[in-house]
Amino acid sequence: MIASVRGRVAALAPDSAVLEVGGVGVLVHCTPGTLATLRAGEEARLATSLVVREESLTLFGFGSDDERTIFEMVQTASGVGPRLALAMLAVHAPDALRVAVAAADVKALTMVPGIGQKGAQRIILELKDKLGAPGAPMPAVAGGPAVPAWRDQVHSGLVGLGYSARDADEAVAAVSPEADAELAAGRVPAVAALLKSALRALSVRQGGR
Repeated sequence: MIASVRGRVAALAPDSAVLEVGGVGVLVHCTPGTLATLRAGEEARLATSLVVREESLTLFGFGSDDERTIFEMVQTASGVGPRLALAMLAVHAPDALRVAVAAADVKALTMVPGIGQKGAQRIILELKDKLGAPGAPMPAVAGGPAVPAWRDQVHSGLVGLGYSARDADEAVAAVSPEADAELAAGRVPAVAALLKSALRALSVRQGGR
């Protein structure tokens, strides 16, 4: 198993990054929150999980060992593959997933694109004793603070989760006041929190159609 990779960030895409490791460009699929910690041209280290299929080898990267652990653990639930597991971590931090499962919070889990009510109930049933208690240590390994260009990160994250560019534009506009308030307070807007707010806004808007 490839447990981690370290190297210069050669390229960034909406759902992946390329790290140069020993002269080889390694493609790593990541959540928007992890991608927000990376800078092109700078060195980074990601905890990784290698998913082996008959026709492919796919590497997934995370900003902490805890994220990788949760990514692998949620895949033990029926119907949860690596892409859905990554989407779960794009919407919820590891401890938020622990809380949602422990509290049987179906609504929180259905915020993840691809998880319906029955799927959420199944995930809760199968994972309730596996994820551990909230508050587990989550050492950051990606390095660096979040990129201030939150608009592009949130927009790319939504498109990567399957929303149209138009829906992503509207969601970004909806969370702009939240980001502006953070900037006014002298803080860098947290991409993961804004992405969660954007998903909530999309859910409300689509539910009203």
